[in-house]
Amino acid sequence: MDYAKVWFVFWAVLWTAYFALDGFDLGVGFSGWLAASGDEERAAVFSSVGPFWDGNEVWLITAGGATFAAFPAVYAALFSWLYPALFLLLFSLIFRGVALEFRGKLPDGAWRAFWARTAAVSSFIATLLLGVAFGNLFRGLPIGAGGYEGTFFGLLNPYGLAAGLLFCALFLYHGQLWIAYKVPGAPSQRASALAAKAWYPLAALFALFAVYSWAATGLSANFLVRKYLLLLPLLAAAGLAVSRVRLAQGNYGCAFRASFAAIAFFALSGFAGMYPDLLPSRLDPALGLSVYNSASSPYTLKLMTWVVALFLPVVIAYQVWVHMLFREPLSAAELKKSGMY
Repeated sequence: MDYAKVWFVFWAVLWTAYFALDGFDLGVGFSGWLAASGDEERAAVFSSVGPFWDGNEVWLITAGGATFAAFPAVYAALFSWLYPALFLLLFSLIFRGVALEFRGKLPDGAWRAFWARTAAVSSFIATLLLGVAFGNLFRGLPIGAGGYEGTFFGLLNPYGLAAGLLFCALFLYHGQLWIAYKVPGAPSQRASALAAKAWYPLAALFALFAVYSWAATGLSANFLVRKYLLLLPLLAAAGLAVSRVRLAQGNYGCAFRASFAAIAFFALSGFAGMYPDLLPSRLDPALGLSVYNSASSPYTLKLMTWVVALFLPVVIAYQVWVHMLFREPLSAAELKKSGMY
């Protein structure tokens, strides 16, 4: 068994799970105020992600740990070359978490408003940076014979910014669907109306980004050789279409799940196009970091595979249990009982 290839799949799946799961609470974080009017409704919106957001971030930690253990050269390169961007992303996620936890600690209106704004700004920055980061991975980094030849501001190229904008649009739509499903009353109605309007620019961005990716990156090479991979972006597009149909029918739970699938298949499309590279070079493909020149030893990867086989089902079972436990929309009684928000 080629364990390096197996771990590329694990790596891609972990990042995909993070985008699809944390995407809705990041979207709620920076766009939830659009669906809420007044402190009570904002409290309800924040309460809807309370049991989930920290569990969703487990996938980010796991993806980072898997990168460190399975592809140490990639991990070292990322934190050497892109340290300012990763530092900013880390602090955005920290402030997002602090804001979600601290907002309800005091009844003071100014206190709650400050942390609500902090959650919005930090969630937006984190979403944008995640999109820019993976847009640059899809495009390829300026890796030369002497290492990374780019700058922080060089990451803010048109393609990277387009990816960041698409991530923001996806997560906004995903988050509004979550509010429409989970929060009763007026916030649900506002969120469903906003999601319906947001779908059209999102669909246009998705189509334009697909064309841009085909023209400006090397992602298309794998799809041309392995045409069955084209099913992934087609399923992403189908997920978006189904979510819009279900939204129009008032089936917000199904619309949210279809949006979840769209984000997952979109991310998998990008990783499928990147293979076998993890940090591709746009200057010289031979200088990039791939599963062939950055993986840990076969023994290490084999041992890690057994660990994942034992513990990943536990993590998945826990996530499924939490979502099943809190699957019903919030009730008025639950909102009144909430002491956190």
